[in-house]
Amino acid sequence: MTTILMRGKPVADKYRELITKKISDAKENGKLVTLAVIVVGDDPASHVYKNRLVKLIEDLGGQAKELLLPADTEEEEVINVIKKMNRNRYITGILPMMPMPKHINGDAVGAAIAANKDIDCLSYDNLGGFFAGNNPYAACTPRACLAILEHYGIELAGKKVVVIGRSNVVGKPVAMLLLHKNATVTICHSKTQNLAELTRKADIVVAAVGKACFVTPDMVKEGVVIVDVGINSVDGKLVGDVDPAVEAKASAFTPVPGGVGVVSNMMVMDALTRHI
Repeated sequence: MTTILMRGKPVADKYRELITKKISDAKENGKLVTLAVIVVGDDPASHVYKNRLVKLIEDLGGQAKELLLPADTEEEEVINVIKKMNRNRYITGILPMMPMPKHINGDAVGAAIAANKDIDCLSYDNLGGFFAGNNPYAACTPRACLAILEHYGIELAGKKVVVIGRSNVVGKPVAMLLLHKNATVTICHSKTQNLAELTRKADIVVAAVGKACFVTPDMVKEGVVIVDVGINSVDGKLVGDVDPAVEAKASAFTPVPGGVGVVSNMMVMDALTRHI
């Protein structure tokens, strides 16, 4: 069995060329594409992600506006900042880093974003349109998963897919995107019983549970396709939600790092430029 290593860079590079042209064309017409990134608190992962996005948008010819708020900022103040960005005609898109501190309702923050500036499909208008099948701009990480599968020629129609994780930003939307492609989808979560029995029947497993090396070789069948969304730090190294030993049984898999995350960043830029 030949195993396909589904690296993210070739997928991201394809989008990079198109996005760079759109940003360049906008600049020629007097519009500088600007991403507003909002970070509340000192969560290291949020700041690392923010720094990567700032560098990427600048590399592509746009600019970023960083809004760094203290961890004790009240929910109302965060929403007011977003409303101000909604009214700012120089801001192309808005992306609050999630999760927010525990005293802030992340759903309320997302709902405050104007639909035309909502990068990660957090506003209720965009969410409703997506689940109704009328809005192709789902959250960026789920779109990255589908872009990778499409790039590497992984057939989805009629396939049994198990998604591990039911978050609003990955698990639920990636399941819906797969359903739109005519896959048969099972969503598993912390209350799922006999999880391994379900994953062993899956043709494709999407791991988005946020636990390092959670999916082990005994949980999958030979020839499975693995999409590993997880990014976990273990002893100073980045590892996914799937044990590396699973690769020996897989027909295709995304590496961590170098897989979904690379494409997810580019999907942020793709969503940022969708209205220009």
